[in-house]
Amino acid sequence: MTRIIDFAEADSRLDWLALVEALAAGHDLPKADIGDTFLNRSPDTLLSRAAWIDGLGALVKTATIFPGNAKHGVVGINGGVCLYSDRTGQLEALLDFHLVTKWKTAGDSLLSALRLAPKNPSRILIIGAGTVAGSMIDAYAAGFPGVPVSIWNRTEATAQTLCAGYPGTSVATDLPAAVAEADIICCATMSTAPVLRGEWVQPGTHVDLIGAYKSDMREADDALLRKARLFLDSTDTVIGHIGEYTTPLQEGVISREDIIADYYDLPLFARHSEDEITVSKNGGGAHLDLMTARYILDQVAA
Repeated sequence: MTRIIDFAEADSRLDWLALVEALAAGHDLPKADIGDTFLNRSPDTLLSRAAWIDGLGALVKTATIFPGNAKHGVVGINGGVCLYSDRTGQLEALLDFHLVTKWKTAGDSLLSALRLAPKNPSRILIIGAGTVAGSMIDAYAAGFPGVPVSIWNRTEATAQTLCAGYPGTSVATDLPAAVAEADIICCATMSTAPVLRGEWVQPGTHVDLIGAYKSDMREADDALLRKARLFLDSTDTVIGHIGEYTTPLQEGVISREDIIADYYDLPLFARHSEDEITVSKNGGGAHLDLMTARYILDQVAA
């Protein structure tokens, strides 16, 4: 029998640290077989991502990305998630797209931050004030309890609205100054040009890059990539697909050897010194959606 899981049913039952453990455990299984399909009708995108992990199951997640929806008061990203049994191939669950995306995206970034961020961060900065930023506030609160969070956004009023819903957060108005004060920096924008400059980032900082998902998108400049130790969640879904690392690789700014590891080499996700800068690219991927969806189904079934 297929389980239908909506956002309201499952969201309150989930735990960020338990999800991080599930993501780590998922990477101990055989490497995922993945496939992505992009269809475009400018400016709209239909993205389908599929993954199969032997021993865990299979998943297809389809997203519709319609930037113009905001003008009509409609959410710009929608879709659906199908989780299939690894043993029989039967449809086990239909999961709310926004539920899986929220927990997968923020859990992905929390996994790298828990391993790469400084031991005792004093401030977290989130660049961007959209839906992902709100999820990251929740995730960081679980992983780094008590650490104050600042939000910077091109439109300050949007940052103020987000902070109003999260007591204890504050609006940053000067981006270079806010970057210099932060120990953990998260970029969650839809930018096609870098918004974060290496000259602003201080030694000992961990940077998480979430927003870029296409070949023409970037959030960090070349200077930051040159001075940091580089990581990513999935080589297969980032290199050759997302501009954040692909463009500087093509232009010779960085080399393939500069990218230390993805999550299939999690033991390599570690700081070597207190003053080093680390950068991790969150590219997503259906295999991470699969691990997240399986975790969600297990929690709801329990």
